[in-house]
Amino acid sequence: MSLDVRTIDDTDLPGWLRAMRIGFLQTPAVSKEEIEIRRAGMDFARTQGAFDTATGACVGTFRSFTQHMSVPGGASVRTNAVSNVTVVPTHRRRGLLSRMVERDLRAAKERGDAAATLLSAEYPIYGRYGYGPATWVTEWEVDVAAAGLDARYAGPGSGGRVDLVDGATVRELGPGLHERMRAGRHGVVDRTDRWWRFATGDLFINSGPAWTEPYYALYRSADGTVDGLLTYTADGVWEAKRSRTTATVRSLIAVSAEAERALWHYLLSVDWVTRVLSGLRAPDDLLPLLLPDPRAARITTHADHLWLRPLDTPALLETRTYSGAGSLVLQVVDPAGLAGGRFLLEAGPDGASCVPTSRPAELTLDVGELGALCLGDESAVRLATLGRVAEERPGAVERAELMLRTARRPWCPDQF
Repeated sequence: MSLDVRTIDDTDLPGWLRAMRIGFLQTPAVSKEEIEIRRAGMDFARTQGAFDTATGACVGTFRSFTQHMSVPGGASVRTNAVSNVTVVPTHRRRGLLSRMVERDLRAAKERGDAAATLLSAEYPIYGRYGYGPATWVTEWEVDVAAAGLDARYAGPGSGGRVDLVDGATVRELGPGLHERMRAGRHGVVDRTDRWWRFATGDLFINSGPAWTEPYYALYRSADGTVDGLLTYTADGVWEAKRSRTTATVRSLIAVSAEAERALWHYLLSVDWVTRVLSGLRAPDDLLPLLLPDPRAARITTHADHLWLRPLDTPALLETRTYSGAGSLVLQVVDPAGLAGGRFLLEAGPDGASCVPTSRPAELTLDVGELGALCLGDESAVRLATLGRVAEERPGAVERAELMLRTARRPWCPDQF
């Protein structure tokens, strides 16, 4: 079987979309509307297809695009975000994914991207390409009646207020709020105008799930500043004249603890809502400790989310800040030759320097383990215990733990 991997052009798009839908076990049908909407958001130079030369059919898909991800301290790095990765069932186990991944990583390195990122459908796949799980997510199901909140709650205190608004208002005010939130929470990726249009129904692909207009709740502080936004749906289920309504969070972002608490309290106090599904939250979210009875919140999902593949080790480690001062010599092993080497990291709360060095290594680790560590979520001590980080100098693992870990866990609330 002869298989060709190449970037696609406009004429390939219908077949490429059909292959992608088959790979994700969706209906193969592709509407003209979907073709037009997706065409407007794609860079064909960064969109690969695998083609069976005997039939001309597209049998594999891969796309990347530029994204910006926040790191500890509030700065951002430019990343190569990977999406729409599939191989149709008839052409798997033929090395197509490897060919597309390796080609994409080389191009991202040449562009100067600090890292590549993706959301892995299956855990075992991407570690062999140098990716490591850098953020995790948790989903909760809350039994509202058991939560113990004040049933007489009538709104936030301290002069703040919650208002229901429409999608147009969200498109106007949401982007600025989100950028403020990104500056205070690491692991968060930027949202384009196109993202906001999809999130508010201004763009909609009719071959996908039916669009349901959600509720949008804005939190305004006492001075009128928009500090939080909650998007949710409610199913309105009733049984035997009693409500069994579930409210499902699509997004909740906030730039202050007061705004975050107020939006959760608002949602958990909506009349007739008996159950709340939290959506993708950070593992150290205010839930469940926000509740008088935390046992009313049950974890339904706890899993890896954003995977990170370093491409420029100094850029990744210099852009972030560190809670304590220290130095560390890292030997980064990268079989692909993209981000490996020996580096001296000298860091502290005010910034960092990471440069190549000939000094003896203190820690040796694979590039994927660096991907898991660099946002501050994973523990160097735990990886060393697992044999995935080698301590070359006594005390280096503990020093790495103190330098790299962050007080709050990184969080990527979005899927892409």
